[in-house]
Amino acid sequence: MTSATLRRATVSGTVLLSLLAVPAHATADENGTVPTSAAALPQPDITGLRDVLRTARRQGAPGAMARIDDGGTVHRMVTGVADRKTLRTISTLDRFRIGSVTKTFSAVVLLQLRDEKKLKLNASVNSYLPGLLPDDRITVRHVLSHRSGLYDYTNDMFARSVPGFEAVRTKVFTYRQLVNRSLKHARTNSPGAAYSYSNTNFVVAGMLIEKLTGRSVGTAYQSRIIEPLKLSDTLYVHPATNIPGRHTRGYMTSDTAGAAPIDATRQTTSWAQSAGALISTTKDLNTFLSALLGGKLTSAKSLEQMERWWKVNSTTAYGLGLRRRTLSCGTSVYGHTGAVQGYYTYAFTSKDGKRSLSALANTSNNAPVLNTMMGTLESAFCGKRAATVRGSAHVERHEDIAPGVALD
Repeated sequence: MTSATLRRATVSGTVLLSLLAVPAHATADENGTVPTSAAALPQPDITGLRDVLRTARRQGAPGAMARIDDGGTVHRMVTGVADRKTLRTISTLDRFRIGSVTKTFSAVVLLQLRDEKKLKLNASVNSYLPGLLPDDRITVRHVLSHRSGLYDYTNDMFARSVPGFEAVRTKVFTYRQLVNRSLKHARTNSPGAAYSYSNTNFVVAGMLIEKLTGRSVGTAYQSRIIEPLKLSDTLYVHPATNIPGRHTRGYMTSDTAGAAPIDATRQTTSWAQSAGALISTTKDLNTFLSALLGGKLTSAKSLEQMERWWKVNSTTAYGLGLRRRTLSCGTSVYGHTGAVQGYYTYAFTSKDGKRSLSALANTSNNAPVLNTMMGTLESAFCGKRAATVRGSAHVERHEDIAPGVALD
């Protein structure tokens, strides 16, 4: 029997809904400890989480929301609006563009193909896609871990954020056209030598999926992840421009200080595709990550491959389409961030997949908001309020857009 409480609020307030149930049990990791299991974690700091969302709104996000799934307990919190014209309150039931969280879906499909013995991680990409890349040494593993050295074509595409977006908002690209944009530039490093985040890698991942399955990326997501997990609000609509059903509109901060935000909701996201074009909800993202870390989407050996980490900085490591972030309390969480025009997403789970957080601010081109939303992880997994980060210091890379800031 669950009980639910709902505190009503106006658009300017915050709504919190908690469904109470029996807490989850912990499971040991390879070291025999349970540092990040849901049972071992402190209770989420709901007050701190509320403050993070409100801060993001003060910094320019029309709205912000978060959902925590913690065993049988669900916390939902929202503040602000999903639509600046109608002033409809944002809701955790809303669909939104998840940006680079798509990369984890793409990696899962390829790891499933590995389980089916249709793919080898250490094989050359060119062995599956002959002549695509200029170096036979670039492997599937290099692509999925951002160690291929392939230049990120979005650096040029979005060097000027708003004009760059408007130039591609309704365009439809082929995968090869996007790869060719990358190959006009010198590679950033030799294969395997260093981590360098590049959307080009996951465009190549999409090409691999389509070659090895003989089906579109969208069909592969649908049959291998969306349908088995019953992710009813997760969609791949490329090249359509609209988000079907109830959704939060996304707003891109203007390049001109003081100008009105640009409604970026309608777009093909064709410049991203398998690197960032999925649509989902906070519930579906939590379900997905919980299933992944819980071992329900790949074999144990393939999940171990996803979790072979390459250090990015003092708090972050990258596996295969999966990010590990170590928080201030020492707990590590697993998932991905996403930045696509109009939307910033954080989606992470505990080591055992039993506590998951997905959070969204419906803005982009806004470094303070991106930084602030990282505090949702501290509140959800460390049980304490995160200090607000001001300005552009310590900003992680806007993974899909806006080059030139520190790499995450």
